[in-house]
Amino acid sequence: MTMQADTMKVAEADADQEAAPQPSEHPIETSPENPVETLAEAAPPLPDDEAEVEDESPTPQRHEPRSSMQHGMNGRPPQISRASNKDETFAEGDHVVYPTHGVGRVEKIAVEDIAGHRLELIHITFEENRMTLRVPVAKARSAGLRRLATRKLFDEALALLKGRARIKRTMWSRRAQEYEAKINSGDPLAIAEVVRDLHRNAGQPDQSFSERQIYEAAMDRLAAELAAIDETDKSTAVAKLANFLKTIA
Repeated sequence: MTMQADTMKVAEADADQEAAPQPSEHPIETSPENPVETLAEAAPPLPDDEAEVEDESPTPQRHEPRSSMQHGMNGRPPQISRASNKDETFAEGDHVVYPTHGVGRVEKIAVEDIAGHRLELIHITFEENRMTLRVPVAKARSAGLRRLATRKLFDEALALLKGRARIKRTMWSRRAQEYEAKINSGDPLAIAEVVRDLHRNAGQPDQSFSERQIYEAAMDRLAAELAAIDETDKSTAVAKLANFLKTIA
């Protein structure tokens, strides 16, 4: 019995040793060649997909709808806008679109030291909100930053406004979240869909308060981009869009 018990103990010890996790042959190492990933561990995360926001206003005003859908449906990062191009580059003075803030202007592109790492940052100013956003160049595309839509693409967005509203048979709270996600995607085609679905012509039922808010937010985003494309002011672009919508039966 003693020899049998000793044999069983040895067998159990061998089995435990085989089941124990073995050290990896390829240890994970942090590399100075990837400062953005290292920065995520060395410093607190920057808001808006590692973009640093500097609000110069003592009482910041946020005009975009605020909800848990701001970064996409089900907590996923915002999708890359159909207006973006993987080969896009940015230069000082360019008008650009950031998904959750709309149209801004590139103030400068500079290399800065942040938490011990040198990063090339795009400084984007939003004059209406008196805010400056700093986006790492390496993260610009994944954050959804893009140049203005082309005239052809914006014409496609205007063509969408002529289409028939496609309103889902779901609760308003769910539809409102989907509309806000479309607005914060930065995609002019998705934003045009929101305007199309919530627009009311004379003789149609009035919008509710929350519908009106979302509708105006979508109109504001479209008008801001149209103004930049036309090189005019937003009020002129708003009037242009309003007149266009009046021609739709």
